[in-house]
Amino acid sequence: MGYRKTVFAVGEIYHLASRTIAGEPLFVNSYDYLRFLKALGYYHYQNVPLRFSYLKSLALTDQKRIIKSLKKQNQCLLEVIAFCLMPNHFHILGKQLVKNGISIFMSKLKNSYAKYFNTKHSRQGSLFQSMFKAVRIETDEQLIHVSRYIHLNPFTAYLCSKESLLKYSWSSLSHYLGLKFFDFLKPSAVLSLFKNKKSYKEFVFDQADYQRDLAHIKHLILEK
Repeated sequence: MGYRKTVFAVGEIYHLASRTIAGEPLFVNSYDYLRFLKALGYYHYQNVPLRFSYLKSLALTDQKRIIKSLKKQNQCLLEVIAFCLMPNHFHILGKQLVKNGISIFMSKLKNSYAKYFNTKHSRQGSLFQSMFKAVRIETDEQLIHVSRYIHLNPFTAYLCSKESLLKYSWSSLSHYLGLKFFDFLKPSAVLSLFKNKKSYKEFVFDQADYQRDLAHIKHLILEK
């Protein structure tokens, strides 16, 4: 069993990432991506009353009632600031709101999705590497650079062009720029550091090629 050097503290922001074993696919189709995002939104709440798989089996009216109740209580394990889902891994930028919030959230999210994925795709065994990666964000400068790194991941990995990056459905960039809405996302920690959404877009896109040379934040990007 690995030993985690990072100690999660309430009120601190962390860059979290988790990869599949041996680079196996994490998502096979768009339904898988949607399932993961819905589970993410569900498990970022505290004290969820049901497993997500059971929630999905309920009538839609009952699902909506439970989600509405969780939103009303507004008690969360972490504040999700940014995210990006990639073919064999995912990134989340989040602030821990309660003690052990990040560890509880990541455990529930990964276990729930792995069980779904193995059942859906007739697969056996562990899906994720045993320990997710995490690093604490120490300054506002690091925060904005890491948010840009996360949002540029699909471009860096040649999944899309710079011009089509806004059409990549599985990251929070479209929410940042007002083109899409994820009700679990709270981007103000990043956007408050910019004059407006346009200036954030310029920050991300004007230096997109710089993404491939991030030596000064290498310890923050969680890549091998």
